[in-house]
Amino acid sequence: MEFTLTDEQTMFQEMVRNWVEKECPKDAARDYEAQEFEYPFELWDKMSEAGFHAIGLPPELGGQGGDVVTQMILTRELARSLAGLTWIFGISSFCAKSINKFASDVAREELIPQLAEGKLRVAIAVTEPSGGTDLMGAMRTRATKVDGGWSITGQKIWSTAAHVSDYLFLMARTEDIVDKPARGVTLFLVKQPSEGLECRQIPKVGMKSVGSCEVFLDDVFVPDEYVVGQPGQGFYQMLSTLNNERIMVAALCTGIIDGCIEEAMSYLMEREAFGKKIGSFQVWHQNLADMAMMQKQAELMTYYAAWKSESGEDCGREANMAKVVASEYAGKCSDIAIQVLGGMGYALETHPQRYWRDSRLYRIGPITNEMARNSIAETFGLPRSF
Repeated sequence: MEFTLTDEQTMFQEMVRNWVEKECPKDAARDYEAQEFEYPFELWDKMSEAGFHAIGLPPELGGQGGDVVTQMILTRELARSLAGLTWIFGISSFCAKSINKFASDVAREELIPQLAEGKLRVAIAVTEPSGGTDLMGAMRTRATKVDGGWSITGQKIWSTAAHVSDYLFLMARTEDIVDKPARGVTLFLVKQPSEGLECRQIPKVGMKSVGSCEVFLDDVFVPDEYVVGQPGQGFYQMLSTLNNERIMVAALCTGIIDGCIEEAMSYLMEREAFGKKIGSFQVWHQNLADMAMMQKQAELMTYYAAWKSESGEDCGREANMAKVVASEYAGKCSDIAIQVLGGMGYALETHPQRYWRDSRLYRIGPITNEMARNSIAETFGLPRSF
């Protein structure tokens, strides 16, 4: 049983850490976060130059290969500085994996090389206004078969970076199956711009460096070759993407914990009160120990879930566990870091408040921690509770 990264993974981790320190250190991250409605295109381009978008994609189509653990190492290191960096990389990356696995040869050969080079952006458009957790029951967006393709009408919400994407990786209902609503939905690649399609950004508490959008579709045409996988099987094809998204959120939150510990330690070693460094006070020893234990739990659960995903095993339980633990610990650690900094912890110029606001999202999405707990319990044989 190995509890260490490989030499190659360790070298990659150091490379990413150096890249972040050069291209998006914490003070620069603070400035990007303050520009809520200005997408950081320059960071996208720099990540393209570094080859980050190609990780996990097949070499024969321009990718670099690399496993899920490597992607989580990248996610964690990016989030130490700016959580939004993970979505700049992550959304297109996970969509690309599903496109590579399920899309038509036409779509694969056209899109994967461009995604690997960072020449295209894809956004996930799945959640609907009438329900987030009850995804299938809330699905009102409908695709109707027409000559040469499909016509889609409906509305999506919380689609990250949809306003700057070239394609939407969109789920729509194509058939009504009352006793099994998970059937009868289909995945589509919807090109932007398209007639009848509109995106609007949503002001948010945190995660301001990448926009979240409402998406409106009114009779939007999608050619047959941009159907992803089998019609009616979209939910099941999406499951692997959803599990990896939850593992990515766990890695992101672990990176936030890393950043919180760094900020707390820096202040504890510098700040003086009552004639001594405040790091000598026992209360902060207790708090730092708690942060370190939470960090290690989040790390181990995240990497274990990533390992199971890469090995091809069912990782739904572990993905949910890692997401719940890491998101809740990120909230606790960011709160402790704010307390360590005292009054300065409440100032927008310091970083813990940003970690605090960013981490709050991940107890809600991409699945609420309450629903994730229900799903975990169900895997042990308890009856379904929803």
